[in-house]
Amino acid sequence: MAQLDLDKRAKEAFVDDNFELALDLYTQALDMDPKNAHLYADRSQANIKLNNFAEAVADANRAIELDSSISKAYLRKGTACINLEEYQTAKAALEAGAVLAQGDSRFTKLIKECEERIAAEETNELPKKVTPITLPGTESDSVNLVTETTKDISSKHEEPTHTVVVAPSKPKYRHDYYNTQTEVVLTIFAKGVPSDNVVIDFGEQILSVTIDMPGEESYHFQPRLFGKIVPEKCRYQVLSSKIEIRLLKAEAITWSSLEFSKDKAVPQKAIVSSGVKAQKPVYPSSKSKVDWDKLEAQVKKEEKEEKLEGDAALNKLFRDIYQDADEDTRRAMRKSFIESNGTVLSTNWKEVGAKKVEGSPPDGMEMKKWEY
Repeated sequence: MAQLDLDKRAKEAFVDDNFELALDLYTQALDMDPKNAHLYADRSQANIKLNNFAEAVADANRAIELDSSISKAYLRKGTACINLEEYQTAKAALEAGAVLAQGDSRFTKLIKECEERIAAEETNELPKKVTPITLPGTESDSVNLVTETTKDISSKHEEPTHTVVVAPSKPKYRHDYYNTQTEVVLTIFAKGVPSDNVVIDFGEQILSVTIDMPGEESYHFQPRLFGKIVPEKCRYQVLSSKIEIRLLKAEAITWSSLEFSKDKAVPQKAIVSSGVKAQKPVYPSSKSKVDWDKLEAQVKKEEKEEKLEGDAALNKLFRDIYQDADEDTRRAMRKSFIESNGTVLSTNWKEVGAKKVEGSPPDGMEMKKWEY
C-alpha cells in the first residue's frame, strides 16, 4: 500500500475517533517514509488522543528536528507537555510555534494556560483537578487537555472488556541507571552507534532518546522520569559501547526508580545535619564482625615494638625522634641533613640555624661535589 494512501486512511480514522487505527496507519506510513516530518506531527496528535503523552512529545521532537517550520509540531509538543505537567517546556514550545503561526489563538490560549499553572505551581496552589479545555479548530487540529477530572468521569462509565494479554517484546537495547544526591546517570548499552544517529531531548520530567540506524527499526525510549530535572544542565556522551546520559536533579532526593509512577512512595529528601558527628561508613557486605579501630591500634603497637637491626633500626630511631620532636628540632634535622648531603643529622636548632652545616664524611672517605 502506498504511503499517501496510508496517510489518507489514517486521517479518516482520526476523524472517526478511531485513534488506535490512526496510530497504526501513521506508523506504517512512517516505516515507508521515515523522514516525513508531517507524519510524525500527525502521529503525535494520535498519541495525545490515546494519552500516550511521552510518545507524543518524542514524535513532535522528531518532526521539529526534520522540519522546524511545522507549527503544528510545536502545538502537539506543548499540549503533551502540559498533560505531563511540564509547563516550562510546554510554554517554550508553544512560543516557538506562535512565531510560525501568527494569529493562531490556540497558541495564545495555551501559553496563557501555562503561565497560570507555572504561577500556581510556584505558590503551591495548583489545583489537583482542572476543567478540560477544548480549543477551536479543525477536527484533526483540535486540542484537548486530558486531566484527572476527565479520567475519573470516564472510568465510571467504562464497560467491562475482555483483555488479551500479549507478551512484551524484548527491547533492542538494555539500559541501567544509578543516582547520587544531585544527579541520575543512565546508561543505554548500544554498541557501535554513531553519535549522528542519536537524538536526545530533555524536558522538565521527561527524557526522549531516539536511535535511528539505517536499515534497522528505530529505537525509542521516552520515560516520564521519577522526579524533575534541570534540562539545560543535563548532558550525554555517545561512547563506543554505550550512551551515557547524566540528568541533573531539580531536588536533592533519592529516586527509588527511573520512571514516574503514582503508586510509588514519595521519596525522602536528603537531609544533611551539621550537628551530628560524622560516623565511619558501615559496609553490610562484611560478614565477619571486625573491630577495625582495635585492629589498627594493635598494628601500630606491633610496629613500635618491632625489633630491628642495622640500618633499619637506625632509620626507625631517626623517624621516631622526628615524629615526636618539636618544630625547632625538626627544622634542625631537615637543615643539617640536606646541607651536609646526608652526612650530619643534628637536633640542635641553635647550633645549625646560625650557619651552614658542612658535610662530615665517615673516616677513610672524602666529600666530592658532583658536576651536572
